[in-house]
Amino acid sequence: MSVTTPADTFSVQYLAAEDISTAASLIYQAYHDDPVLQNMLSYNDENKSVYEKKLRSLIREELSSFWQEKQPLIGLYRNDKLKAVACVFESNSQLQAQRYWHWRLKLMLSAGYLQTNQLIDKEQTIRDALKEKGNYYFLAFIAVDPHFHGQGFGRYLLRGLDDLVKCNAESTGMAVFVTRKEHTEFFKTEKFEAFKHLTFNQVEGELLFKSIIEPTI
Repeated sequence: MSVTTPADTFSVQYLAAEDISTAASLIYQAYHDDPVLQNMLSYNDENKSVYEKKLRSLIREELSSFWQEKQPLIGLYRNDKLKAVACVFESNSQLQAQRYWHWRLKLMLSAGYLQTNQLIDKEQTIRDALKEKGNYYFLAFIAVDPHFHGQGFGRYLLRGLDDLVKCNAESTGMAVFVTRKEHTEFFKTEKFEAFKHLTFNQVEGELLFKSIIEPTI
């Protein structure tokens, strides 16, 4: 998916290997203040540097697992420069909440045993809630370069993900879990609908789902 304007060329495509570090930086900035992650990684003002180290490790291991399992890492490029990224996995993929052993070991060593198990429990709870949806995609991370917030980059990226879902005849749609009201409203403007209200460690959020229904002829 690509669009050319008088000044710029935009494209939504699979992430190139050389852009993984940029993607990690964008995700880190977008999720630094995420209440679920702050709760899981025991954030407080006194251990901010420890929290940030654990968050970087978590993002690094997550991106590595997506890459190794060949799950969609989708980027929005402006003039060939990565400006937004989305990490998506298909529900019937091997990228299960009970990750393969070496991923769990590496994450436990960097983020902590309790935090790793809390992350796995969170994912399993979301999977259980979505069982009735069959084979779906789940949007694990979405991040836009903070210099370009409010310029529609996130919407353009989501519409590129629509193409990904529609190309899979077995997919029923896409899910996402959000904890902030403004994010919920944003996704709803892109035709996501509230599906279930969930709570993790006293942090509440909405599980949203967007069904992909092809128009009838």
